[in-house]
This record gives sequence, C-alpha cells and structure tokens, in this order.
Amino acid sequence: QAEEQLRHTLDSLRKSFGTIIQVMVSAVEVRDPYTAGHQIRSAHLARAIATEMGLSQDTIEAIRMAGPIHDIGKISIPAEILSKPTKLTEIEFSLIKEHARTGYEMLKDVESPWPLAEIVYQHHERMDGSGYPRNLKGDDILMEARILAVADVVEAMASHRPYRPGLGIDAALKEIEKNRGIFYDITVADACLRLFREKGFHLEGLRF
Repeated sequence: QAEEQLRHTLDSLRKSFGTIIQVMVSAVEVRDPYTAGHQIRSAHLARAIATEMGLSQDTIEAIRMAGPIHDIGKISIPAEILSKPTKLTEIEFSLIKEHARTGYEMLKDVESPWPLAEIVYQHHERMDGSGYPRNLKGDDILMEARILAVADVVEAMASHRPYRPGLGIDAALKEIEKNRGIFYDITVADACLRLFREKGFHLEGLRF
C-alpha cells in the first residue's frame, strides 16, 4: 500500500510539473515564438534519441520535462537580439550565451525528481570541453544534457533562423557525423543518425 501511495504521489507530481512546464512554454511562446517551436521540436527529438538508446523511463521523463524549457533563459535576452535578421555581433552572441546560466538560475530552487536546472545549464557543453558556459568535458556532462545537445543542434541547423534560412536535415546530420566523439557523445550521435536514416524519423511542428 505504501508503494502504491508513493506511485500515486509521483504521478501527481509529474502532472503538476507537466502543467508548470506548459505555462513556461507558453511564456516563452508569447515572448519569442521561434524559440518556443525550437524547444518543442528539440525535446521531441531528444526523447526519441533516449528511447532509441534504450535508456530508463526516468531519464526519458527528465528529458520530457527539461527539453521544452531548455532555452527558458532566453526570456532575459532583448527581443530585438533574439529576432535579429542579420548576423549577431560578438557582444550580442555573448549575451545569447548567457541563457544557459540564466535558465539554471531560474530553475535551481525548483524541487524536482529530475536534475532539470543542471540539464538546462549543460545543454551547450561539448564532450571535448569546448562548449559553454562551464567548459565541462565527457563524463562531467549529464547524459540528458548530451542528448539534448545533439537534438538542439540538429533542430537549429535544419530549421529556419531569424538570420538565415534552414540548412536542411542532411547538413544537420553531417555536422553530427563529423563531430561525433569530438563535440557529441558517440552513442547519442549514432542513435540520432539511426533515427533519421533508418527509422524514418522527421522533425515537425509539434506542441508540448
């Protein structure tokens, strides 16, 4: 009975979290529709990668929760920078790069069964330590963040950005293939490539 009660409590907690995350997604959507769509599509791909890798339900659930809000920190960036139709200056890009840290600050005190704040903090880290904001390397990066990193790059490259048209899925997959084992976790990269090249996966306009 105690076990059943615990399961019931966890289910309620998951539902509450789902609602909170939907609210956050809506807040981002009002501020920056492009980022909102990107987050949803990246999250969908990240979950598919985790499933393809045969990871635990808990890991998949963590990605389901963190994925749609991984760019929540962009709320603090001026809208004219986010939607700028020309290339960003160095200063503007360094401002954009702050979004991972800002997202962490926004989420760090949220009590959750999953390390949401850390996943958001780490989604721009790279396996060779060349990422940001903390130059984390290899095993120091959470698996959920490694998965989200790959999904994030694929979606961003394949889709239209305010300053350039979409480069297409082939270019995105070539980037993952080229930097597999350098920027991106090998197992994650391979699972992503399999999804698109063997399993018919495709990105689409999804909602949370």
